[in-house]
This record gives sequence, C-alpha cells and structure tokens, in this order.
Amino acid sequence: MLGFRNTACLALAASAWLSLPALAQGQIPEMQEAGALRYSCGGIGEDESTAMRSAMKNYPLALLFAEKSGAYLANVTVDIRSKQVSSQFTAEGPVCLIKLPAGSYKITATTKGGNSQSQSVQVGKTPRQLDFRY
Repeated sequence: MLGFRNTACLALAASAWLSLPALAQGQIPEMQEAGALRYSCGGIGEDESTAMRSAMKNYPLALLFAEKSGAYLANVTVDIRSKQVSSQFTAEGPVCLIKLPAGSYKITATTKGGNSQSQSVQVGKTPRQLDFRY
C-alpha cells in the first residue's frame, strides 16, 4: 500500500506528464496555412521525427530535407506552384506534411545557404514523398 507521500509524488508525476506539450509526446506540429494549402513541418527530435515520418502516409505530399550525408536540414524555403496554387513558406523542420488539391506541382526548395533544387510531382490518390538532398 502506498503512503500519502508516494501517492502525492505519483499524482504529481502523472500530472506533469499529462501536461507536457503535444510534441513531447510524439505528435506532429500544428497545421499552418499558405494560400490554398495546409502544412505541418517539424521532425526535430526523435519523437517528433518518428511521428512525422509515420504520418506521411496520411498526407497527399510529404517533403524531406537533408544533406547528402543524411543530416537533416531545417529553415528551408519551400515554393509550391501549379495552375491552381502558388504558395511559399519556410520549413522549420526537415519533414513537411502537406495537404493540397490533386494536380501537377513544381516544388522548389532553397536552403538557408542559397542552394536550390526543384522537383515536379503529380499529387492524387496515392501519397507522394519528395526527398531534397543537398
């Protein structure tokens, strides 16, 4: 049987754990808006990275930014263009989950150092992932 002190400690620990931010519990960051699309970028830290990568299958488009060595990149400027969409945002983490209408898109990603890459993608019923390696 637990004493009052042990019960109080357990209650305090449970309360602290339940009040942790969602990111600390492996959730994806809140969705943002950029024109006609909604996105969430993150993946900093093991829990958030795991949550973001496992959620990729639930979004029409996922982007991954990394160095050729495999080290993840953040603060990448992303420009998404199509006939219906023209949006730009800064990816604050190496993984971006993007909700956007079906169609053909040109994605241009530019690192903080000015290195730029473009890729074209057809978004539809099947989730797509683009890797940008610098």
